[in-house]
Amino acid sequence: MDFNLNDEQRQIYEYGAQLAQRFDNAYWLDHARRHAFPQEMFSKIADDGFLGLMVPQEYGGAGLGMTEMALFMEGTANHGIPLLMMVVGPTMSLAHIANHGSEFQKKELLPRACRGEIQFCFAITEPGAGSNTIKARTLARQRGNRFSLSGEKTFITGADIADYCLVVARTKPHEEVKRKTDGFTLFAVDLKKNGVNKQRVKVSIPLPEEQWTLFFDEVDLGPEDVVGQVDEGFSILFDSLNPERIILAALCCGIGRFALNKGVAYASERIVFGQPIGAHQGVQHPMAKAYTAVEMASLMTRRAAWEFDSHLPAGASSNMAKYAAAEAGIEAVDAALQAHGGSGFTEDTGIYELYPLVRLLRTAPVNRELCLSFIGEKVMGLPRSY
Repeated sequence: MDFNLNDEQRQIYEYGAQLAQRFDNAYWLDHARRHAFPQEMFSKIADDGFLGLMVPQEYGGAGLGMTEMALFMEGTANHGIPLLMMVVGPTMSLAHIANHGSEFQKKELLPRACRGEIQFCFAITEPGAGSNTIKARTLARQRGNRFSLSGEKTFITGADIADYCLVVARTKPHEEVKRKTDGFTLFAVDLKKNGVNKQRVKVSIPLPEEQWTLFFDEVDLGPEDVVGQVDEGFSILFDSLNPERIILAALCCGIGRFALNKGVAYASERIVFGQPIGAHQGVQHPMAKAYTAVEMASLMTRRAAWEFDSHLPAGASSNMAKYAAAEAGIEAVDAALQAHGGSGFTEDTGIYELYPLVRLLRTAPVNRELCLSFIGEKVMGLPRSY
């Protein structure tokens, strides 16, 4: 398997350096501290054609794949400008609609979303179900050829700035299906519809994107809002969930590199006891170890993306990439923070504020324990643990 990048892929990977000339980490950090979405930077990304990386050209996109989207995310995160809206919108929602959406969604919504005129978020998590999606209770009751959506979704990234939400709902209650995976349907829901309300979830992490709970109260939906086939949504759901793991693994790798680059620069200049602190193995080795972990996680992330693009089973690699990258990102930020000493905790440095983000990604959107359980059972053949 060749992980060498072609010219187009390398340009995508290096786009982060170009973007950072105008919208650097200081810009991102300012917005993160204020929980203010960086619309100007997002508009620039749209103008440069990156929102539609995974959308076919006939619908306004670039016609590329998961590999290129992961390279984009890793490349921007390398420069300290990660965007979670690129995860829930272009990666999870737009690509999914491109593969399974209705003609209305493909011809009307996708071109506008690729241009940045509208945004998408993604809703699967529920307060009572958490990671156990099978127990989801948000229900779209069918009435003729229309549906009435009622329920609650939580930890929805960017619901305040999104125009549409890709909602995972049941069209048959859990108690009425023969197989537990039956009765799921995905809908592209216009968040301006009657019956949609939202409430902010106050998360104590400096991020430009906020988290929300969405409430659906008999929201009227039509056949044009269905993504894929009614009652068969679970079979295509992992077309969104594996990319989510891959893209967030790429983000963690990039943030890890960004932190380590800052740590190396500081440790090379900071003189204590007559020599740079980076010459001491107590400072050098933790960063070297973290760097190795980041690079290994990056390779697994590219393997997972390649498998997904090649229509091969990508669950094992996606879970291994997500697990490895989150752990490597935490290790990298921690090593860089330790190398900075007390200055690492100052606002001027901006190192400490990266830690809550990578620590979050050990837990969300799928926690490391579920990743390890998947690897143990599905990859290694151990008995099911849950």
